[in-house]
Amino acid sequence: MPLIVAHRGASGEAPENTLAAFKLAWLKQADAIEGDFHLTRDQKIVCIHDAATGRVAGKNLVVAQSTLADLRALDVGAWKGAPWQGQRIPTLEEVLALVPPGKRLYLEIKCGPEILPPLKATLAAAKLKNDQVIILCFDKTVLEQCRTVLPDLKTFWLVAFKNDPLTGRPVIDLDKVMDTLKTVGAAGLSVSAVSAELAQAVRAAGKELHVWTIDDPKAVGPLVRLGCASITTNYPDRIRQAAMQAK
Repeated sequence: MPLIVAHRGASGEAPENTLAAFKLAWLKQADAIEGDFHLTRDQKIVCIHDAATGRVAGKNLVVAQSTLADLRALDVGAWKGAPWQGQRIPTLEEVLALVPPGKRLYLEIKCGPEILPPLKATLAAAKLKNDQVIILCFDKTVLEQCRTVLPDLKTFWLVAFKNDPLTGRPVIDLDKVMDTLKTVGAAGLSVSAVSAELAQAVRAAGKELHVWTIDDPKAVGPLVRLGCASITTNYPDRIRQAAMQAK
């Protein structure tokens, strides 16, 4: 059965990328949590998806131009509803501290390679096992530099496929994807859509195939049969149940 990864925590119910969302994900039996990380002006690593805070905090601060203290003053839970009021932007240290033994963090880097030196130091201090932290990134340069800075960690290259305007189906340039995956040296591919041809090619290359963000239980069976190693979702309990039924 594929691993069930809670997208930004159990973000279908709790405010994304908050400690509340990650705690809820563990309660809902997620195998891993996925979080997005940026570097602040004072070289702290914080968990937030966007490069600025406006969508989740109301007040718009650019993360890279703000200090940790600036960002921690913001409420990033109230937008999701009164029960979540008072949630703060977590640091990477706080997120790592929530990862139980045997569980994993899918750590998506949302900025550039400048995050890698402080990331290395933070992970070393956390003392999680190497297989508990997986690096994800759309940026090929970041992944290539990870091979030098964090050689013991597994990396996945993130790819979002655009849909054909006529058919509505994802357009997958298989040769280009596989060539790039080989170049960046990632252990796996994490994609927005999967085809049988892509699954076969990834498997033949000895790489892992992962998919995001799947919230419809009806979509799970085909992904299990195609051999996806993990499914990222906003509703980990719902998708876990569907995956178990698809075995």
